[in-house]
Amino acid sequence: MGTSKHSSELRRLALSVLQPGFVGTEAPDWVLRDIGDGLASVVLFSRNIVSTEQVARLTEQLRAENPELIVAIDEEAGDVTRIESATGSSRPGNFALGTVDDTDLTEAVAADLGRQLRTAGVSLDYAPSADVNSNPDNPIIGVRSFGSAPDVVSRHTAAWIRGLQSSGVAACAKHFPGHGDVAVDSHHDLPAYGAGPDEIAAQALPPFRAAVAAGVRAVMSGHLLVPAYDPDLPATLSRRILHDLLRDELGFDGLVVSDAIEMGAVTRRYGIDGATVKAVAAGVDAICVGGESAEEATTALLVKALVAAVTDGELPEERLADAAGRVREFAAWSAGLRAGASASPAPAAGEGIGQVAARRAVRVTGAAREALPLTAPPHVVELAPVTNMAIGKETPWGVAGPLRERLPGTTSVRVRGQALEEGTVALESCALEPAAGRPLVVVARDAARHTWMSRAVTGLTAARPDAIVVEMGLPGTDGAAAAQIFTHGASAASGVAAAEILAGADAF
Repeated sequence: MGTSKHSSELRRLALSVLQPGFVGTEAPDWVLRDIGDGLASVVLFSRNIVSTEQVARLTEQLRAENPELIVAIDEEAGDVTRIESATGSSRPGNFALGTVDDTDLTEAVAADLGRQLRTAGVSLDYAPSADVNSNPDNPIIGVRSFGSAPDVVSRHTAAWIRGLQSSGVAACAKHFPGHGDVAVDSHHDLPAYGAGPDEIAAQALPPFRAAVAAGVRAVMSGHLLVPAYDPDLPATLSRRILHDLLRDELGFDGLVVSDAIEMGAVTRRYGIDGATVKAVAAGVDAICVGGESAEEATTALLVKALVAAVTDGELPEERLADAAGRVREFAAWSAGLRAGASASPAPAAGEGIGQVAARRAVRVTGAAREALPLTAPPHVVELAPVTNMAIGKETPWGVAGPLRERLPGTTSVRVRGQALEEGTVALESCALEPAAGRPLVVVARDAARHTWMSRAVTGLTAARPDAIVVEMGLPGTDGAAAAQIFTHGASAASGVAAAEILAGADAF
């Protein structure tokens, strides 16, 4: 093969293993050109989405260049939504589903989501999170997990995969080998999971085994150090974890996708180009990039790095070709899955299954039962944490909006932690004064994880013992107030479910 022809083929192989994002609601010229040159995947984020119909037009535009193009999205439902980022998710997230613990319900919710994604032209969803949230202080997983017990997470991971794939959209279990017992956000730095092999096998791996058994064809690696398997390299860059553990021990033979390669956990030490090369060499088949670095220049840089790594002997050409082959196989399989599902009747879950699930996930303490329904429009104080980068921009959440629709005259204020910590907000004036003579509803989101928020809840309930606290994160504040409502997630559907109860649902 001539040098020029070989170089061209290497570039095509390099393009095929990238899954870049881009900016805009229409495909940029560089993306269309790269698809023609061998790019096999793209990934969509909130910035690409206005409506399901608009996304369908976008994916049709993209697939005009390659009918089997993999169109991925990072759509978990619940707190992490892209397809409904403008309105908030109409479905609860994993923790709410795990709380209900009805696998038929979980499967129905995932199938409902799959129908929406398939209609939009999406073929791969970076979900579900198969992480066991064994560390309640975990800054990145939390309610994205089905729970803290491996058996619960395992059966709901499998149900979610079955439901999504029944609608023609491929699932992707993440973040292998398990991101639930860490204390650092991998968007910023490298977390470590220090458990031994036996504990990992019992705690973190069961959901991934269940995912493989359920027929998942994609697994996303996590950017975390797992010294029990590799003391030097993060999972995404570790052949011991991706090949020896995932492929040999768990028997997974599908597509390995990296978590976003621009995340600080891997780029701080290796740079985005170095991390990409090391990931492919370790066994990653598709590099997710573009959540933050969505420019044409980034894709060009990574292609150049992969080609140079092959030329310099750092990356075996056979490994790059193997990764590209797995991408092609997955693309063909997912195109068939999509076509087969589109010809099948929709599952009988019915519209509104997300709201049904959100209602079933709500838990109410005895004191709240006695205080409800509210007899007058309340004043609502929503305590808002800074959202992590997995959630992205803050999507609509809370109970004030849906409660105002049910009890006109409801007033509200949203207080952010930084404002309280800096003393720029007098909580008493914005919370207690407007609530004088009226019901007070305090809405928290993972109060147990935020000192300022738990202090605010304590202070407000001390001043107003009749206040009702709605916790929309992990229920670590149980007992912090006499009357509490737990939604187990902060999706729009969860906010509606809480508002229904506050305003007077028939039964709860």
